[in-house]
Amino acid sequence: VTRRTTRRFLPRRTKHRILKGIIYVRASFRNTIVTVTDIRGQAVSWSSAGACGFKGTKRRSPFAAQTAAENVIHTLMDQGLLKQAEVMISGPGPGRDTAVRAIAKSGVLLSYIRDVTPMPHNGCRPPKKRRV
Repeated sequence: VTRRTTRRFLPRRTKHRILKGIIYVRASFRNTIVTVTDIRGQAVSWSSAGACGFKGTKRRSPFAAQTAAENVIHTLMDQGLLKQAEVMISGPGPGRDTAVRAIAKSGVLLSYIRDVTPMPHNGCRPPKKRRV
C-alpha cells in the first residue's frame, strides 16, 4: 500500500521585511479601512474603524479613522518593518484627512500622497431620484 505524502506549507505570515510599502486609506461614508501592502501589492497588515471596536455612527467619525490608522502603523513599526511609504486615499468619507494626518505624524517617511478616488467621466446613468 503506497501512502501519498502531503507537503507541509509554511504559514502565511512569514516575516519578510518590507522597508517600503503602500498605505491604502479607503474612506467610505460608514467606515474607514487602512491597508498596508508591500510594493507588489500584497497585503501585510490592515485595520478598520469597525475592527478597532467602534460601532454604529461612531465608526464613521474622524477619530475612529485616526485610531485605525495609528493601529495599523504601530503594529508594523513595533516589528521594525515599515520605514518609507506611499499613501493612496480613496473615497469621500469623513475620516480621510484625519487618517492621513495620523500616518504623517507616526514617523513613517512619506514619499507621496495620492488621491485615487474613482471619478466617472460621465459613465453610468444614475438611478432615478427617490420620492419619499
